Amino acid sequence: MSNQVNCRRPVRGLTLTGCFAAVVGGLILFLCLVCVSVTVTLNFRPLYYLDMKLLHISDSSGYSNDVIRKNFDALIRYNNIWHTGILNFPDFPMSESGRIHFEEVKKVFSVFEYGALILIPLSAVEIIAAKKKRFGSLFAAAGIISVGIPASLGLLIAANWEWVFITFHKLVFQNDYWLFDPYTDPVITILPDEFFMHCAAMILLLVLAGSLVFFAAWKKLAKKKVK
Repeated sequence: MSNQVNCRRPVRGLTLTGCFAAVVGGLILFLCLVCVSVTVTLNFRPLYYLDMKLLHISDSSGYSNDVIRKNFDALIRYNNIWHTGILNFPDFPMSESGRIHFEEVKKVFSVFEYGALILIPLSAVEIIAAKKKRFGSLFAAAGIISVGIPASLGLLIAANWEWVFITFHKLVFQNDYWLFDPYTDPVITILPDEFFMHCAAMILLLVLAGSLVFFAAWKKLAKKKVK
């Protein structure tokens, strides 16, 4: 009969439960994207190699490019979750406070690396289920979150990078070991602040790129829903 209600037809509005599911699911996708972006940036050594030239790190530090690259590579290997040994720089001495700081840094990166390992399969299941049920609101929420937060952080970084850098260290580390003395920890001379700013920019750009994928998925599902 023409008056009969089709229970299978999706409603246009979202219930409170649907909104909650979309926001929580969107946060999971966003966190997965952040963890992956941080892990990719950490291991993307060409960014540092490019900065070696752009920032003239050899000139400012007094070390050759070979020495700089060798010691930077040792630091990146150490920060990988698969590395179980202690940190040893081939050419640089290291103070006790410096050693403790790098151990703390490794723990921070481990959170993102393990987070990626956990959230990637969880997000994959979530995405498959959303596509099957045509739950486009999940991708809409993920896209909005993935634009809003990075855009806000990007504005802060553009306005005052030094404040963001210092505030981040004060919040994450419960000591001042991140304030290196170049005489006892010369590795700091090959790690200029500008490099960390470029790392932050790369992370934000990767997250923003991910948001475009979320919006594209949302638009695609919306078209299917209309049909």
